[in-house]
Amino acid sequence: MGAVRRTAGAVRLALGDRRAVAVVGLATVAYLLTYLYAIDKLTPGNGEFGLVVAAQPWEAFFRQGFGTFTYEPVALVRLGVVTYQFSLNTLIGLAIAILVGVNVGLSYFVWRQPASCGVGSRSAGLFAGVPALLSGAACCGPIVALIFGIQVTSGLLVVFEWLLPISALLLVGTLLLVGRQVDPVAASQ
Repeated sequence: MGAVRRTAGAVRLALGDRRAVAVVGLATVAYLLTYLYAIDKLTPGNGEFGLVVAAQPWEAFFRQGFGTFTYEPVALVRLGVVTYQFSLNTLIGLAIAILVGVNVGLSYFVWRQPASCGVGSRSAGLFAGVPALLSGAACCGPIVALIFGIQVTSGLLVVFEWLLPISALLLVGTLLLVGRQVDPVAASQ
């Protein structure tokens, strides 16, 4: 429990830094938009504007689509240049994006204040963000494989279905790993 408490304190310190908050925000928004685009819920628009909502949105919200952790859209929003389909996937993507954003923001905070980790150089703090980026990208593995045309066997498809929860666990683990090493006294100076 000490690692969780220490990580929570480190995240609070990072969120007290304006630049780190900006990094968290940018990383969160960029990851969410990329995630929604990768799962085909955010697509280029055709110039039309409008909103279409499912007949029974609450029921459709939890209806599973094709594959594990994919859900049917409950609203279609056309904003001219972009078309967005709101579904439970947006909330899942937002949760992952927040984890990615906080990981990147905390890594940025540590990089800017390497003494807070007891590290003498800035490059060590920069390398602390590498696990966050790698674990955050894990949930998009199937999409990347399809984009590049890699032939995937049915056994690997089963593994791909679990990359989303695995990436969430890796992001939490990475956050705890980086956060527990932050010295609050050194960081607040």
